[in-house]
Amino acid sequence: MKRILTTALAAALLIGCAKENQLPKKKEITDLSSSTPSKVSVFTTAKDTELKMSNTGQSDFKKADQAKENEVSIFINPAKQYQEFLGIGGAITDASAEVFSKLSKDKQEELLNAYYGEDGIDYTIIRTSIHSCDFSSGSHTYVEEGDKELKTFDIEHDRKYRLPMIKSAIKKADENLTFYASPWSPPAFMKGKKDMLQGGSLLPEYFDSWANYYIKFIQEYEKEGIDVWGVTIQNEPMAVQTWESCIYSAEQERDFLKNHLGPAFEKAGFADKKIVVWDHNRDLIVNRANTIFGDPEAAKYAWGIGFHWYETWAGGEPMFENLGIVKENFPDKQLLFTEGCNEGFDASKYQYWPNAERYGKSMINDFNKGTVGWTDWNILLDQNGGPNHVGNFCFSPIHADTDKNELIFTPSYYYIGHFSKYIRPGARRISTAVSRSVLEATTFLNTDGRMVSVVMNSTDEPISYAVYVGGQETQVEIPARAIQTLLYSNDQKTI
Repeated sequence: MKRILTTALAAALLIGCAKENQLPKKKEITDLSSSTPSKVSVFTTAKDTELKMSNTGQSDFKKADQAKENEVSIFINPAKQYQEFLGIGGAITDASAEVFSKLSKDKQEELLNAYYGEDGIDYTIIRTSIHSCDFSSGSHTYVEEGDKELKTFDIEHDRKYRLPMIKSAIKKADENLTFYASPWSPPAFMKGKKDMLQGGSLLPEYFDSWANYYIKFIQEYEKEGIDVWGVTIQNEPMAVQTWESCIYSAEQERDFLKNHLGPAFEKAGFADKKIVVWDHNRDLIVNRANTIFGDPEAAKYAWGIGFHWYETWAGGEPMFENLGIVKENFPDKQLLFTEGCNEGFDASKYQYWPNAERYGKSMINDFNKGTVGWTDWNILLDQNGGPNHVGNFCFSPIHADTDKNELIFTPSYYYIGHFSKYIRPGARRISTAVSRSVLEATTFLNTDGRMVSVVMNSTDEPISYAVYVGGQETQVEIPARAIQTLLYSNDQKTI
């Protein structure tokens, strides 16, 4: 089902950009199996310009000459195809839903269109928490204290804000959404603690009870008409956080999956639901994969492994190479980016460009290492970077000033959109390489025949580059500090 924004809403979505800068609608193009495109259409977002996913023109392909050492080139080989694309999206947390509820109806519609509408960036993934996380106004669970049998299990808390927003997003989306959930901590009594904060570990006598908690969650959400694709076992299982958290060693997570959660899913008839392990940073992901996927009895229950981007807290660079090692070691398991955001909220940095470039760099490199899906953190926060009940305020791609009833679009929104709007579920990543480190790029072939390349320039200079597809080549220029989406066509029509 197709949905179209009014002109006024489309203009608002782009924060007052000129009409020619409005987000283009998707159009199907002819099959590219021959690998001889005739034209490429270019959409650009660039720092210090009015360009926001703007159509910046077309260029023609011609028969390729030998690539030259003194030019910057991108080499694309559609004959070499890799992982199937699951989608891109973000988390609808208690915080996002509470902020959403404070907006006027027209602003709510604008927000939904911006993320899930055809004239927006067309998200296809939603993550949420199993009861509370740091981005809630307070801690809560779905059971009464000490209820090991889960007889009091009730998701009533979520019916006030969270469920209405999730249902609105599902209704707005023009195709099915992949919906999954993650716990930040079991109820405090299951860890032998007075609260869910500051780590702790699940006590052995509650292993089965906690496994059944996931089952109850799925059952209750599906009663609400929300198809649950799967769960992650534990958000950030190696971090003792000031908020809801729980520690699992690699061996503990393996054994909980093998002996409790996996069998519980099978017993409940949920063998088709996906279980994702780890759900933490790239730094220790190889160790976690080796331990869990190396055990056949545990591995049979795991669809794949989730990861975040916060390993840079220690001062190093993102560990993209570790993703490639996991995929090389366990090619039948999937990689899923489950959370990332820019930390340390500061309202003066709404338009801070490196925040957006962090998204572009991560998405390109994660996909090129085999990642099938990419999930941002909160899709909406307020003018304070919250609400958050432990003061862990962060950025989201769109903020709402609830005092002024205004939406604030950050550059990160557009950088994500360069991927999410054009690369659709079911696409296949295809071989892409660049000749100079000044550019980064990835390419996917959609099921409708559209080929999509995303190219990023994080330097302070514009760059002219050649694009080689099979035996064809064309020339493109990317501005300084910019990201582009290239759409390839076999005909003379604008894409």
